[in-house]
Amino acid sequence: MWWMIGKRLLALIPLLLLTTLAAFALIFLIPGDPASTIAGDQATPERVAQIAAELGLDQPWYVQYGQFVSGLLTGDLGNSFTFNVPVARLLVERLPVTLSLTLMALALAALIGVPLGIIAGRYAGRLPDRVATVLSTLGLATPNFVLGLLLVGFLAMRMRIFPATGYAPLAQGFLPWLQHLLLPGLALAVISGAEIARQLRAGLEDAFKQDYIRTAVAKGSNRHVVTWKHALKNAMLPVVTLMGLQVGYLLGGSAVVESVFGIKGLGDLAVNAVLGRDVPTIQAMVVFTAVITLLCSLLVDLSYGWLDPRIRRS
Repeated sequence: MWWMIGKRLLALIPLLLLTTLAAFALIFLIPGDPASTIAGDQATPERVAQIAAELGLDQPWYVQYGQFVSGLLTGDLGNSFTFNVPVARLLVERLPVTLSLTLMALALAALIGVPLGIIAGRYAGRLPDRVATVLSTLGLATPNFVLGLLLVGFLAMRMRIFPATGYAPLAQGFLPWLQHLLLPGLALAVISGAEIARQLRAGLEDAFKQDYIRTAVAKGSNRHVVTWKHALKNAMLPVVTLMGLQVGYLLGGSAVVESVFGIKGLGDLAVNAVLGRDVPTIQAMVVFTAVITLLCSLLVDLSYGWLDPRIRRS
C-alpha cells in the first residue's frame, strides 16, 4: 500500500511542473500588457517600462519562470494587480467559502445521484428505471446558472425560505451557514448528481450480470442484501472516480454560481482577475485548482484498494 502511495506521489511531480508551466504561459497568452494595465491609459512609455521592471517583466522568460516556481515553493504568489494585496492572502480569505460550497455540492450530488442510480440499476428496463433516466437527463440538460436563477426566484424571492444572496461563515452558526449554501450547492450539484446516477446505474446493471451475483440470488439471498453488500461495492469504483473528478468541475463551475448568488469565493475572485487582467491571481488560481484536482485523483486511486481487495493485493 505504501509503495503504491509513493508511486502516485512521484507521478504527480511532472504533472505539477507542467501545470506551473501552463500557468506561467498565461502572462504571454492574455491579451494586453500587464504593465500597461496597471499604469493606466494615460501612462507614459517610461512609466510603463518602470512598472515592467518592478514586476520583472523585462527579464527573459526562463528567469521569470524560475522566480514564479520559487515563489510557489515559498508561498509567495505575488501581489494582486486588482486588489493590491498578496495573492496568498486572497486565497486564504476566500478558500473557506468555495470549499464549503464545493463540499455541500458534493454531498447533495451524492444524495441525488446514489439513490437514483440504485433505483435505476435494480429495476433496469422497468418503470422506475425510465423515471430515473428522465430525471437524470433533465439534470444534465439544465445549466447550473439557470437552475440557480430559478431557485432564487422561487425559494428565496417568492417563498422566502432561503436567503437569496450572500454567505454566512460557520462561525455565525451552523443553521445560517447551511441556509446560505443549500441553494447554490443544489444549483451546482444537479449536473454532478445526474452523472453519478447514470454511472451507478451502468455499474449496477453490469454487476447484476456477474456470476457471483447470480449465484447469491439463486441460493436465496435477499436481493436487498445482494445489492448493498455485493453489487453496490463493485459498482462504486467508477462512481468514486467520477466524484473525484467532479471536484475540479465544481471549483470551476462555482464562478458562475457564486456570481448568481453574490458569494465572494474563489470563483468570484477568478472572474474579477480575468476581467482586470490580474495575471498573478489568475496564475495562482490555475495552480491551486490543478493541485486540488491532482490530490483528489490521488485519494481516488487510494480508495480503490479499500473498495476492491484485488487492487490492494496487486
